[in-house]
Amino acid sequence: MFCNQCQETMKNSGCTLARGVCGKNADTANLQDLVLHVCKGIGWWASRALPLGWWSEDDAMFVTRMLFATITNANFSNADFERWIAEALERRQRIRQEVTARGALSMVPPDAATWDAADTAAIKAAAASGKGALTEIADEDSRALKALVLYGLKGMAAYVEHAWALGRTDRTVFEFMFKALGILAEPSAGKEELLTLVMETGKFGVSAMALLDGANTGAYGSPRITKVRTGVRNRPGILISGHDLHDLHDLLEQTKGTGIDVYTHGEMLPAHYYPFFAQYDNLYGNYGNAWWKQDTEIEKFHGPVLFTSNCLVPPKESYRHRVFTTGVVGFDGCTHIPDREPGKMKDFSAIIEMARTCPPPEQLEDGHIVGGFAHDQVFALADTVVNAVKSGAIKRFVVMAGCDGRQPKRSYFTEVAEKLPPDTVILTAGCAKFRYNKLNLGDIGGVPRVLDAGQCNDSYSLALVALKLKEIFGLEDVNKLPISFDIAWYEQKAVLVLLALLYLGFKNIRLGPTLPGFLSPRVAGILVENFGIKGISDADTDIAAMMAGA
Repeated sequence: MFCNQCQETMKNSGCTLARGVCGKNADTANLQDLVLHVCKGIGWWASRALPLGWWSEDDAMFVTRMLFATITNANFSNADFERWIAEALERRQRIRQEVTARGALSMVPPDAATWDAADTAAIKAAAASGKGALTEIADEDSRALKALVLYGLKGMAAYVEHAWALGRTDRTVFEFMFKALGILAEPSAGKEELLTLVMETGKFGVSAMALLDGANTGAYGSPRITKVRTGVRNRPGILISGHDLHDLHDLLEQTKGTGIDVYTHGEMLPAHYYPFFAQYDNLYGNYGNAWWKQDTEIEKFHGPVLFTSNCLVPPKESYRHRVFTTGVVGFDGCTHIPDREPGKMKDFSAIIEMARTCPPPEQLEDGHIVGGFAHDQVFALADTVVNAVKSGAIKRFVVMAGCDGRQPKRSYFTEVAEKLPPDTVILTAGCAKFRYNKLNLGDIGGVPRVLDAGQCNDSYSLALVALKLKEIFGLEDVNKLPISFDIAWYEQKAVLVLLALLYLGFKNIRLGPTLPGFLSPRVAGILVENFGIKGISDADTDIAAMMAGA
């Protein structure tokens, strides 16, 4: 196998053995490469069919779900990918036939009758040899640029899928995804074209995050400041992890009045901030920490666990029977909950019945977490924040959003939070917050020193807050604000967030604990020269630089 899409890739170069750091085995990695390759073919044909009047949201959502399914820690099931590859080939063939049927013969390669089959045979051979999805590209800079786009598309797909579940779509985003996949399929795509495509990925990343923000707030209200319990009570429980708020809604409805409590885990914590969910007294609190601690925390939870998106670590045999997956998530040996039928809820009865037979969760801690500082809530505090900045009570904002992970070097982010001067405020979103959201850092004139906007997609909220402050202070450049970025990344949604921030004009972003291993030296140099991207060093050095505006 060869996979370098996450921050923990082996030696910051690529996982090449029989099993990746994430737990994905070589067969699964190669099947993922193959389904992505066929989806690039779908994009190639779809981008030629679109000008002819063709459109299929069903095909667009299929491609979206395949991109999402191949994100780190989402799906480990070979059977799923084998089924999806067959379906992808059928869809690619059908769209090619659409182009031919509409009389656009000039768009069809002369050898189209054999092109798809030969192309698929070639990628199967590449997969079998463990070369990976992009390693057939000889030029390392083109390979790096295509990786930036592909991994950004995976992050985009995750946000689009969650919005779609709540009935929100944006055809322009779908059309861009088709276009981008089509360009990735072109061996002749030049570096300038790919550089432009990288920035376009950031542009449509902003659109995708705005789409999901509208879907979540439209369905469940704008997040508000909320105190979330971290203890437990003496009743059976169900643990829900991931990002899909619609799944949580269905689960709460079906457990209402049953005497079974629902606890959030990891990236589902911010669900508590949405006012809609306050009506459910069976949504008791948050259990545990970031995704990577799930193996020990699930052992102590005792009840069933539902994974709604990427966050799944291959479960231990001791609790695998208690793990349920849904959506694009999959793991052989775990029970999968099918997609909801139109107008109906997903059927979580199997999870509920198991919960009835399980003892209550074992308490890990007993306290509270405060969050809910998305854009509307911070805008409501704008006068307080602006006055604190003008008076000098707040000297600097440090954006510490992003992902958490297993590497010991990530203790850097805890150390930064602990050592930042008391006149600084941390803006956060994503599971990176678990490195410091339980520290007692106090407040500044009633403004907490850690403002948690929510999930990783709520980095969009942090960008809106910064742009609003730029407007309030009458600045021409957002980079003139007293804001520094110290971002932790792990997987492909963080790649998209980074590209979105670059598109919005933010510069001088620190990225750690390592720079992406899929970047070539020259492409990394372009990011450094044009955007001031830099790696982290040590907490004291970086704090001094950030406080000096560097």
